[in-house]
Amino acid sequence: MKKMKFLSAILLATLIFTACSNDDDTPDPVNEEEVITTMTITLEPQGSTGTTITLRTRDLDGDGPNAPVIEVSGKLAAGVVYDGSIVLLNETESPAENITEEVEEEDDEHQFFYTIGGGLDVTTAYANFDGDGNPLGTKFTLTAGAASSGTLTFTLRHEPTKPNTGLGDAGGETDIAATFDVEIE
Repeated sequence: MKKMKFLSAILLATLIFTACSNDDDTPDPVNEEEVITTMTITLEPQGSTGTTITLRTRDLDGDGPNAPVIEVSGKLAAGVVYDGSIVLLNETESPAENITEEVEEEDDEHQFFYTIGGGLDVTTAYANFDGDGNPLGTKFTLTAGAASSGTLTFTLRHEPTKPNTGLGDAGGETDIAATFDVEIE
């Protein structure tokens, strides 16, 4: 019995000293993810052919009950090459915070991916890159092929593996993704 009390006392003392140890380690700073409520893709035709097309998704309540509002301003013109740019905003703040600036500053930690679906005849190419020459994708070109319709999905990944062969092996976390119904005439 004395032996049991002695072992219990040692165990209790060990727990007290462990729980009260002086931990001088400074915690790592937390890099909070930015809130992205709005993504606007502007497709400006090269030369004088065609009109500027805007694709936008806006979700002002974030994970709330309301679905994002998705808008496409018009149809792409067959055979036209468009210069594309992506702007990300946090419209929960006033004035709205431009998240694109942070994405471009942290270019080694971000990459946009463009996914074409449903028979849409377009091709895309990256037009801006990170400091190591890997794609960033806030700027791109889009070439509209023959008359067709389908979907175009834009996905921003945070901390993807770079270089990669596309969204499938990129890893990382999705900061925002939106799918637009697009038509070429």
